[in-house]
Amino acid sequence: MTPTLDLARRLVAEQFPHWRELPLTLLEPAGSDNVIYRLGEDLAVRFPNEWAAGQAAKENLLLPRLAPHLPLAIPVPVGLGVPALGFPWHWSVSRWLTGDTATVDGLADPPTAAAELAGFLKALRGLPTDGVAPDTGDPLAERDRSTREAIAAVAGVFDSVALTEVWEDALAAPAWAGPPVWHHGDMHNGNLLTVDGRLDAVIDFGGLGVGDPAGDLVVAWTLFEREAREVFRAALGVDDATWTRGRGWAVSTGLNAYVAYAATRPSVAENTTRQIGWALSDRPRRPDARR
Repeated sequence: MTPTLDLARRLVAEQFPHWRELPLTLLEPAGSDNVIYRLGEDLAVRFPNEWAAGQAAKENLLLPRLAPHLPLAIPVPVGLGVPALGFPWHWSVSRWLTGDTATVDGLADPPTAAAELAGFLKALRGLPTDGVAPDTGDPLAERDRSTREAIAAVAGVFDSVALTEVWEDALAAPAWAGPPVWHHGDMHNGNLLTVDGRLDAVIDFGGLGVGDPAGDLVVAWTLFEREAREVFRAALGVDDATWTRGRGWAVSTGLNAYVAYAATRPSVAENTTRQIGWALSDRPRRPDARR
């Protein structure tokens, strides 16, 4: 259910009457998980789509715990809305974060940005996970069927043999051997904000969890060209197995987004084509490779 402007105003007025006089403006384009309204100058109101229904409560609980210890800004919830007036899920009010969505061409100094983002992820991974249940199962393996279907769907657009190699290498890589650590869960350039070309904030923590951090490496192939990507890996101290799994995540997420949206959203086609291409360019050549 997408709340209309009128419904959003009524929900804010009913549950947060001290903000009822502030102007409310729909933020476009909408995100994939939430419909976002700007409330006055300093606040954001986020209404989740059905598949993200649990995000608001989770972020309200966990982000204030993490924010003081991280070197980049993250959303700070200031209110948790409850289901009402026909809107069926919890929703949130948080501090507005200024900035532009990070882009490959918009970074003032990509190697510096790579080192700063690595510092953020190291800090996140180093925080205590007390009281938070770790991930269960193998999220990468759970994507096997959809990823192979996506590889088949893009045959003739991308090198399906190379894609299969990267994917199978990721599945075969040793599992995370360390203790479960915090991971953002949706770490790509679209969830990073820059100010004057410098990284300033990390947003959209709906996938926040505790477990294998390899999925957060997707950003290496969505934002950083090779030199900066190498800086990112070195600064984060990523071992070969985790990097291989991360490259598999980059291929899988890129392919699924390409199949779902490239035909209708040119920006997605451009970004995912680059993501997939960069991931393929980093794959180690197999001994019997003739390409």
